[in-house]
Amino acid sequence: MRRLVIALLGGLLVVTGLAGGAAIAGTDATAAPDTTVASGDDTGGDTGGEGTTPAADLAPVDVLQVTGLFDRIVIASIDDAIDSAVRDGSQALILQVNSGGSIASPEEMTALIRRVADSPVPIGIWVGPSGSARLYGQPAQLMGVADVTAMVSGSRIGHTGVLVELEGGAVVDFGNAADRLRSGSLSFQDARTLGALKLDTPDVGVPTIRNMVAAMDGVEVDGVVLDTVTEGVNDEGGVELQATLVRFSKLGLVDQLMHTVASVPVAYLLLLIGLALLLFEFFTAGVGIAGVVGAACTFLAGFGLAELPARGWAVALLVLAMLAFAVDVQVGIPRFWTGVGIVLVTAGSLVLYEPLPGTGMGIGWLTLLVGIGGTALTFIVGMPSMTRTRFATPTIGREWMIGETGVAVGDVSPDGVVTVANARWRARTNRATPIAAGDTVRVVAIDGVTLEVEPESGGARDYRERRGPGAESGTTSGADSGAGTPVGAES
Repeated sequence: MRRLVIALLGGLLVVTGLAGGAAIAGTDATAAPDTTVASGDDTGGDTGGEGTTPAADLAPVDVLQVTGLFDRIVIASIDDAIDSAVRDGSQALILQVNSGGSIASPEEMTALIRRVADSPVPIGIWVGPSGSARLYGQPAQLMGVADVTAMVSGSRIGHTGVLVELEGGAVVDFGNAADRLRSGSLSFQDARTLGALKLDTPDVGVPTIRNMVAAMDGVEVDGVVLDTVTEGVNDEGGVELQATLVRFSKLGLVDQLMHTVASVPVAYLLLLIGLALLLFEFFTAGVGIAGVVGAACTFLAGFGLAELPARGWAVALLVLAMLAFAVDVQVGIPRFWTGVGIVLVTAGSLVLYEPLPGTGMGIGWLTLLVGIGGTALTFIVGMPSMTRTRFATPTIGREWMIGETGVAVGDVSPDGVVTVANARWRARTNRATPIAAGDTVRVVAIDGVTLEVEPESGGARDYRERRGPGAESGTTSGADSGAGTPVGAES
């Protein structure tokens, strides 16, 4: 039972971790960490010098951080960011992107590309913040319609597929790189050489948001020249370049939670945890916290799998695995069906998702170890232990029970359940002497595996009078003197 409690706490920690991560990720920041723009060859970090302040007379620049696969939540957040930038008077909106592709429909992505192309506020796209950043699939076409595009050195873009056709004269333009980007990917250096980027940057690329904001200074978009940097005086009296106020934003709490749920490892683990907890709750014969948490995990997993390119037959394998586990759980011993369940979980885990262009959707080995190993441990050790503890009671001889006293678990009128000798038994009493829950009862006879009882005092007939001549030799009414089974052990 303790092992099952640990498994339950593990499920709770996963759900709590998701909520906590969403809360942290959903925090909006309006700050100016990039206020000082260094001159010369400096390409340092994201923090400016102490005591510096943003150029107060410049319009701010908004930054929306987009990480993970593009889904409906991400698309809606970009729409909202464009509206907010227009409403708040921002001179530009920068999308900081690191994405392996899209799980939104082609129609939804086409509408987003059109929205970025027609945006009344200039939009820049920066692939970062690290050299491992990627922008693959249809979301990469956003770089073909954005006003300013740049990359971190080491990052890659590509696998755009067929470029969408837009109305109103707008086109997705990648210069000479369009053919290579359609089914392949380009590094920063190749993209810069082939004219896929719309910002002239040095060989090191644009390593930070600070540099991206500075590089946009002087760029002309639809007749408007961006003014993101101005000269100022630092604390020592020297002249330095100061950037405008940069306002960072991310997804909100609920949106970030649902976006996280629709990720490859989280949806997979939530499904296994949810199904295991529901099975655990089924065999505990009640509705408790495990059932509530299991239902919540299964619901969230269903949402995530519906958004992701999950194979329906692979999900069915995971569900069938739980049914196979249930066969052995009810007998309390891991046997053949437990092995079948482990094989089904392994097979379903390895082929759960279909790949996206340029992005393998396979589950990472660490996630597989947690999912398959945790499931195997639960159903080989934890669940059988819980079942034996919950349902198993000792087999005992019954003849000695006549004359023993116990307690009514519930009302016995005329049938009910009593506890005698630390075991639960089905019981029956005379209709004329109903017994209330918690009252003391006395066993007067045994009929099969049912105890005939009466109140400790005031019974319809003294138990000694009800015992036949054979009772002295251990014979009981309606049964032999063999071993009996308490009610809790019946299956």
